[in-house]
Amino acid sequence: MPKILIIEDEAAIRRVLVKILSEESKTYELDEAEDGLAGIEKIKDQDYDLVLCDIKMPKMDGVEVLEAVKKIKPEIPMVMISGHGDLETAVETMKKGAFDYISKPPDLNRLLNTVRIALDRKELVVENQRLKKKVGKNYQMIGNSPEIDNIKEMIEKVAPTEARVLITGDNGTGKELVAHWLHQKSNRSKGNMIEVNCAAIPSELIESELFGHVKGAFTSANKDRAGKFEAANGGTIFLDEIGDMSLSAQAKVLRALQENKIQRVGSDRDIKVDVRVIAATNKDLKEEIKEKNFREDLYHRLAVILIEVPKLNDRKVDIPLLVDYFCEKIAKEQGTAVKTFSDKALELLKDYDWTGNIRELRNVVERLIILSTTQKIDEKSVKLFAGK
Repeated sequence: MPKILIIEDEAAIRRVLVKILSEESKTYELDEAEDGLAGIEKIKDQDYDLVLCDIKMPKMDGVEVLEAVKKIKPEIPMVMISGHGDLETAVETMKKGAFDYISKPPDLNRLLNTVRIALDRKELVVENQRLKKKVGKNYQMIGNSPEIDNIKEMIEKVAPTEARVLITGDNGTGKELVAHWLHQKSNRSKGNMIEVNCAAIPSELIESELFGHVKGAFTSANKDRAGKFEAANGGTIFLDEIGDMSLSAQAKVLRALQENKIQRVGSDRDIKVDVRVIAATNKDLKEEIKEKNFREDLYHRLAVILIEVPKLNDRKVDIPLLVDYFCEKIAKEQGTAVKTFSDKALELLKDYDWTGNIRELRNVVERLIILSTTQKIDEKSVKLFAGK
């Protein structure tokens, strides 16, 4: 249930806002504060999904409230309410982190549209923060082979820049891992990293997923919805399997990269976005260009920096380290004691052909841990249960 705080010193305006929002949705939980100081105290004590805040108020004005909220609870979107003479200040608050502003008297459609978009963005930010807590633990680059050392060195050089990166490699090699490391080591690491698997989204829905849509844009669009580019504003968007993206969506992504603007499906209103794009593919995009399945101009926009992730067969020296890592990770997930592998068992694993790359190795290690009855997994168990 979205919780909205209205900070406004004019009781009549507060009543209007409460009436409009309560009629818009019975799910909105509405709270009021008659000045900035009272509003800040409420924000300290409670969690809100959105704050509507007047600019000119006694005791503490809206700009001071905005600055305070950005320090104590920066994830809360702030929509500023401006009088006729406050427009310049309202625009200035956008630079300080306000989500948007609305003028008095509030236009019904503009107000409701802004509220819907802000609540959508808050929901995406909260979900992404929850996922980010897992990222550090779940994405570790294991290995000390020359191939992995080269990638680590490349990441250290590229991550602090704004350069776009195209990551190539077979399925299961760890392209997603490289993308997460690039984001974590970038100046955008405190912002969102939004992932989009372009191959998993039907072509007719990919544009809505990336750019959002307005209510009524298509049959099932029963409300305005922010897209992934908006959710990634100030951070990074990771377009996985970009070689599977439709040509019409490619054209819109190209515009977003060229102009830093997007349009929601069904809308002609431009929305400015500040997003770093990292893309990945298991396809040969130059061949896809020849086949007219991929735009050459988009390829050159994306492939400023190319990082190729090697197959596991090309870095078998890392297998013992990867096995140790998977043993500890799986034991923690299952709440069991950590099993180990004998030297001969590891040598046997290094001899195998890993067509499924690291993903396949992880599955084999988990299978061996589950099926082996001994604490130390030997060569015999590997031959029996590895399925190779």
